[in-house]
Amino acid sequence: MNFEQINMEWRERRLERLIEPYGWLSLTGLYMLDVGRHTIGSASSNDIVLARGPANWGRIEVDEDQGVWFEAAAGAGVTLDGQVVDRVRLELDDESGPTTLEADRIRIHLVRPGGQLGLRVRDPEAAPRARFAGLAYYPLDSGWHIEAEFEPHPPGTTLPVANVMGQVIDEPNPGRVRFERDGQVITLEAVLEDERLFFIFADRTSGRETYGLGRFLYADLPDDNRVLLDFNQAYNPPCAFNTFTTCPLPPAGNRMDEWVRAGERAYAGPPGIQQARAPGS
Repeated sequence: MNFEQINMEWRERRLERLIEPYGWLSLTGLYMLDVGRHTIGSASSNDIVLARGPANWGRIEVDEDQGVWFEAAAGAGVTLDGQVVDRVRLELDDESGPTTLEADRIRIHLVRPGGQLGLRVRDPEAAPRARFAGLAYYPLDSGWHIEAEFEPHPPGTTLPVANVMGQVIDEPNPGRVRFERDGQVITLEAVLEDERLFFIFADRTSGRETYGLGRFLYADLPDDNRVLLDFNQAYNPPCAFNTFTTCPLPPAGNRMDEWVRAGERAYAGPPGIQQARAPGS
């Protein structure tokens, strides 16, 4: 495939992932869980009040060792893998992902953003998904398909990355990339994620033509200390679309003094988490 075909197929996959019934657009809540009991359901008397669904799902109990149990209310019809449950331990991670409970098409599961235990709620009828306005892109520009030099860091190096909740997480930082653009040397620190290089960056377009809190870009692992960066595949983080997300912010070294007019532009639909520009951009 040629440059245009590769990028048009990438855009199709990007859209398909984003609008999945239980994708990022479906988030309707994120609730932090302290030790103790928490009732959950759509009735206002609950500790965790959902927008719709059964009035009383039951209760979630967090013990001193961060073990989490769910006990269903009578007749709530809460299921796990299609089977009605009475009481079940909620696991944060296993081979197939976290334990996910469902009732009336609403799904809940545990998360641990920044090390803090929480409950994430997904609903395919969520407003961000129902009112999704599509994605806008800059015209494809082969000038932003760049071969960069990879500068490895010592094994075990980490990079402090803040998120929109104000938490800071030390992420694995295998190295940085270096390239030239318009006579300027640009470097970007990489995070290792799912055996790929992950870049969280801001630039002069951030908050003006693109999402204010920066964009994401993935690249394959280096080959002979060379990395191919295609900024035509830079895209908005989930926070651009939904307020119940916990997106990472660009590290200080990843704020480019350059107008990156390639990739995804600002979202035209109902906004997610807003800030004029990523700090320093």
